[in-house]
Amino acid sequence: MQNWTTADIPNQTGTQAVVTGGSSGLGFETALALARAGADVIVADREGAAAHDALSTIRRAVPGVLARFERLDVSSLQSVADFAARLTSRNHPVDLLVHGAVVEETRQRRLTVDGFEMHLGVHFLAPFALTSRLLPLLKQSRKPRVVVTSSEEHRRGTIEFDDLQIRRDYEAHAAFAQSKLAALVFACELQRRSDALGWRVLSVAAHPGHAGTTMPVERTHAAVRVEWMHADDRALRISGGALSLLYAATWNPVVPGGYYGPSGGIEPAGPPGLAEMDARARDQETANRLWEMAEQLTGVRWGG
Repeated sequence: MQNWTTADIPNQTGTQAVVTGGSSGLGFETALALARAGADVIVADREGAAAHDALSTIRRAVPGVLARFERLDVSSLQSVADFAARLTSRNHPVDLLVHGAVVEETRQRRLTVDGFEMHLGVHFLAPFALTSRLLPLLKQSRKPRVVVTSSEEHRRGTIEFDDLQIRRDYEAHAAFAQSKLAALVFACELQRRSDALGWRVLSVAAHPGHAGTTMPVERTHAAVRVEWMHADDRALRISGGALSLLYAATWNPVVPGGYYGPSGGIEPAGPPGLAEMDARARDQETANRLWEMAEQLTGVRWGG
């Protein structure tokens, strides 16, 4: 659909949406737009001033909205488990799960609480574990949907099965690209398993294009080094980048297992549409091997 904007988001009344990373950047813009469209929104993020400010902003923008904050640190599998347990105890269907939490590239190798390489942990292992733990609530929904955030940098990525944590010869952009390819592999395989096992979950991936989540964005790969010179410009880029996530999250004709991003070239700005996916993201052997490794690393076993 040409020139798709937030005004085209279908009415989300009655939808319970969980947005990880919902306190800032793309996650916040996604949560805010969903609330404006009528969704009940759970802002899932680390506790702090940013989280409470985000929730206050959403409530001011949408008086009467059912929005709440839930503590979630996606760099900790225990936090993921605790978050899912709290939602499960309430036994309310999850209609939409948007994995909006991202971590920018840094020069130094960083680890999650569980000792995983940070990009891999946040962009792939946490979404993998959280989706599994929330699957019973997703299956209670009439039309459950999961949105995974990837990047066009996935094309430069390689799944290093012999060194998935990139302990040898660490390079930030390689780690980032691998994590985004792994996220896309997960989105595709989730759709295949949903179809095969009757979960009825619609799995979609999206990338935001040139949308910044922090300022400045520092990457070691010169081709993707970006500096945001003005805060207003950065805000416009972030809100524009969220369109792809929102399109994937709400538009009805989306392709199951599809990949969406701004139209007009590689990581541009513009209205959302189908994006080009590297063939490796759909490779069945890669998906099976990565899924098995993720189960072992996270200790999560997917039910039927």
